[in-house]
Amino acid sequence: MIFDDWEEKGKGIRIREKLFWECNMDAFDWYESRAFVMQRIVERGKMNDFYAAFRLYRGIESVREIIKDIRFLSDRNIAFVCAVFDLKKEELRCYIRKQWREKHLGSLEL
Repeated sequence: MIFDDWEEKGKGIRIREKLFWECNMDAFDWYESRAFVMQRIVERGKMNDFYAAFRLYRGIESVREIIKDIRFLSDRNIAFVCAVFDLKKEELRCYIRKQWREKHLGSLEL
């Protein structure tokens, strides 16, 4: 996998706080906001942000579970996380929500 070396490369690095420009970092809860954190990393992060997230959330498997709980990702980012983390889009909350919206709201005529 692309991130097999995360333990070595994740040493001493932190997630860039500028990814969360609108947040008060003094009161930011990295655990409570974990899905939001991973959403931002997927959308705008660099490799080191992923490595730091693996370290913060204690491994790739934990991050995989967090990614499944993200509420919104673009189709491109869904394809990325599925490929990189060996996930099926049907496992992703954002994909399920998108399908529901299209089914139930897509038929509304404006």
